[in-house]
Amino acid sequence: MLKIGIYGASGYTGQELLRLLLRHPDIEVSALTSRQFKGMPVSHVYAVFEGLTDLRFIDASPEDVADLSDFVFLAMPHGSAMDVVPVFLEAEEKVVDLSADFRLHDQNLYERWYEKHEAPEFLKDAVYGLPELHRDAIKAARLVANPGCYPTSAILGLAPLLKEGWIDPSTIIVDAKSGVSGAGREAKIGSLFCEVNEGFKAYNVFKHRHNPEMEQELSLVAGYPVHLSFTPHLLPLDRGILSSIYATLREDRAAADILELYREFYDGEKFVRICPEGTYPNLLSVRGSNFCDIGVTVDARFRRVVIFSAIDNLVKGAAGQAVQNMNLMCGFKEAAGLDLVPLFP
Repeated sequence: MLKIGIYGASGYTGQELLRLLLRHPDIEVSALTSRQFKGMPVSHVYAVFEGLTDLRFIDASPEDVADLSDFVFLAMPHGSAMDVVPVFLEAEEKVVDLSADFRLHDQNLYERWYEKHEAPEFLKDAVYGLPELHRDAIKAARLVANPGCYPTSAILGLAPLLKEGWIDPSTIIVDAKSGVSGAGREAKIGSLFCEVNEGFKAYNVFKHRHNPEMEQELSLVAGYPVHLSFTPHLLPLDRGILSSIYATLREDRAAADILELYREFYDGEKFVRICPEGTYPNLLSVRGSNFCDIGVTVDARFRRVVIFSAIDNLVKGAAGQAVQNMNLMCGFKEAAGLDLVPLFP
């Protein structure tokens, strides 16, 4: 059994990782770190684990966690993972980092959007962990940068059209809505119940840190620089992301033709589901699962295509995709621990 450590395990992403890993047939969770909850049983912090695990949180150094594990997930804030990644790699551990510290290939670009990078020498080794686009590279990787939640929905939604050159890249607009869990578990005024309930608002308009991540990966797909307008919104929901993506077609295309393109592009991809013509994704249909549901329509009056892409931000947008990457890196079945039917209603 592969021994797994989760470094920074007490947030929503950490507990979602544990939920998925506890049912994985090939691994054993051996270390969960949390300074705040040191020594406490996981089930005392998250009652959902009562009777399912006896694990306790520990406050341990990276070196200690490396001794306790064979593979490590980093569920840490942006700017923190870069400090510990070198320790785990030097200990010959494989790592999936769920922060943004190694997603951007360009150090200058990272520092423009985040902060000074303290381990830039490892950027060249990091593989962007979107299996539908980088599966072979992920299989050979020691360090995988797990994608952001918004980029996962947007990149999967746009990749087929950009790959085939069917859309004008200068016209792309990504209008995305996320549940509150995407803001993390720490107390923040903007995430309080009274601030969110019955509300719906845009935030970080044209300056969200996921913007350069989308542009980096979509440029690689297209083979030339791609820039887009991205506006995120906060929904009064626990979890889920629905991205409505708009672009102008280079020539007239019917929705049926575009859907066929998507079916061919994602043929064999277990976790991407293409909706039938005339139907569109619903967050309720992906809740708690690793699926990305995609629907497409065309406004023939303006030669405009609209793509709808739905994921659970904590699963395909974070922990589920991280487990999917681990499976590829370790030679397990790609869907191991992830064959979950979405929660409905």
